[in-house]
Amino acid sequence: MRCSEIIEKKRNGEILSCKEMEFLIDGYVKGLIPDYQIAAFLMAIYFQGLTEEETIYLTEAMINSGERIDLSSVTGVKADKHSTGGVGDKTTLVLGPLIAAGGIKVAKMSGRGLGHTGGTLDKLESIPGFRTQLSPEEFRENVNKLGIAVVGQTADLVPADKKLYALRDVTATVESVPLIASSIMSKKIAAGADVIVLDVKYGSGAFMKTAEQAKDLADAMVKIGLGLGKKMAALITNMDRPLGYAIGNALEIKEAIDTLKGKGPVDLSDLCLNLAGEIFYLAGKASDFSSGRELARGLLSRGAALDKFREFIAAQGGSKDVVETENLLPQADFRFTVQASVKGWINNMKTRDLGLAAMKLGAGRSTKDDTIDSGVGLVCYKKTGDYVEKGDTLAMIHANDEDQVDEVKKLVLQSYIIKETPPAEKPLIYGIVKESGFEKWSG
Repeated sequence: MRCSEIIEKKRNGEILSCKEMEFLIDGYVKGLIPDYQIAAFLMAIYFQGLTEEETIYLTEAMINSGERIDLSSVTGVKADKHSTGGVGDKTTLVLGPLIAAGGIKVAKMSGRGLGHTGGTLDKLESIPGFRTQLSPEEFRENVNKLGIAVVGQTADLVPADKKLYALRDVTATVESVPLIASSIMSKKIAAGADVIVLDVKYGSGAFMKTAEQAKDLADAMVKIGLGLGKKMAALITNMDRPLGYAIGNALEIKEAIDTLKGKGPVDLSDLCLNLAGEIFYLAGKASDFSSGRELARGLLSRGAALDKFREFIAAQGGSKDVVETENLLPQADFRFTVQASVKGWINNMKTRDLGLAAMKLGAGRSTKDDTIDSGVGLVCYKKTGDYVEKGDTLAMIHANDEDQVDEVKKLVLQSYIIKETPPAEKPLIYGIVKESGFEKWSG
């Protein structure tokens, strides 16, 4: 095979074979095919797209570029959840213990935050002593014994994705549905789960800006998973406002604990129950989605998920006492309120800007080498749909550097769009994509 001929085929809109896709990806990872040729290939995909079969071929080739996580020694059904990223998204912290308490194994590899989105590993590392690096044997042992372990992704897992993403980032080919879908799904499938449920977000705080864009991405990812033998579903959820109230690592751990105690924000609780319901159904623990959601509700209400969270923290070296004593979590030295300058209804929130405000405080990274300050962040007491009077507290800034506060306060205040009339209601969950196709959400 010749690389230039394969690029030409895709440039002309022709369909590539599995062997042609493998040839390109394998050659690129081994250094036999240069960046400039793969850049041309990515641009051809950007303009011509990929068929469902081609997208599966690409995903398989990416998976085969490195190691797969061997979970054959882990008994029972293994499940994973992936979110496409958002602001205040601490779903894994609640959902993982919840489904583990229901007898489904959670062997999860998570990422770190970059830009306006937070990372699960950074949040967990705000718990004193918590380790996100475990040996493969310890990882599997924890999953078998407790039902849950969360670690960082190994360098040998899907190395093709790391190389391709770096090239996409500098060649204006990031915004391609088949490339995004294969990137996400290659890592999820290589991690070894039997059941994968996706949380595909859209809106001002998400990568996909519209529900229709999110639906296209969800559909592509579900088809990849089904084509490679996984049980799949994807919820399409609104990120026009932060999920929950807290934005920042230790602040989000506290909110996750509150949720596991049954005292968390309604939107976060509802999303976790719905995701858990779908996982329990796909994993065979429930006869249908509604039964799965009720199973999850029962586990939450009787404290089984909270108990599992304690066990999970302790097993990875963390202090389980944070569940009862929140002061053990890192805390910022200063608190500053952001007050409404006018009265009216909060019509919109510039959610991405709120994430960037937290990043400026040190809760996130502008580059991958930045250091995280676990105690800082924001708590948004008011969100879209709320009515406020002039002077009401919209949010609280938790800071360790007073010099940053004026800039952050201005950014937070500008993130709230307040008008005289209430906004049209937008549901948290727009719809679901599963094997039978897309359905608008009915609850």
